Amino acid sequence: MSFADWFALGGIVMVPLLGFSILAVALILERIIFWVRIVRRQDRFVREILKLYAHNPQATFLKLKQNADLPIARIFLAALELDQPNPEEFRIALESSAQAELPLLKRFNTVFETIISLSPLLGLLGTILGLIRSFGSLRFGELGGSSTVGVSAGISEALIATAFGLIVAIVTLLFANTFRGLYLRQIALIQEYGGQMELLHRRHYERGNIPSSYPSPT
Repeated sequence: MSFADWFALGGIVMVPLLGFSILAVALILERIIFWVRIVRRQDRFVREILKLYAHNPQATFLKLKQNADLPIARIFLAALELDQPNPEEFRIALESSAQAELPLLKRFNTVFETIISLSPLLGLLGTILGLIRSFGSLRFGELGGSSTVGVSAGISEALIATAFGLIVAIVTLLFANTFRGLYLRQIALIQEYGGQMELLHRRHYERGNIPSSYPSPT
């Protein structure tokens, strides 16, 4: 039996379930690309930035500009763009820019939660509608023979919607939890990296080594 046959047997609720599945796959792929890019580049990039900032703040600014597609680079830039900030101003700038990056890091979480919640309910609705159709086909006094076989077949067909809804919800839940784990780890890393950058800035500030302006990237 082909997918088109299974889809037809599942009833009308298979239409929104198919839409949810396509949406979930598209968003999952987007999040995978996003997190792979961060995980592959960020750790080495931050180590280079911290090492460079300890000796050459101006060169650090240029390197951050060149890698502004990374959230941590944008966070550092927001603080370094201030005009000779004191340590408190620098810390506030880091915290504010980090908060501004949170929506991007947890993007589509609400959509994933909606798909996870609604898919099983739609599948259950499809099963109920299928059962109603199956039992509606029964005639009084015909509780055996071909009529009963038809009802049994109808029940089996009705369960297709529930199975499809559960599959969509389970797959989406697995990836959503993975992305949530990456998000929580990223928050911890941002706090760690921000603290290290803040300490380096404090040392520069105490030595009077804070540039009043940064060069524009070429």
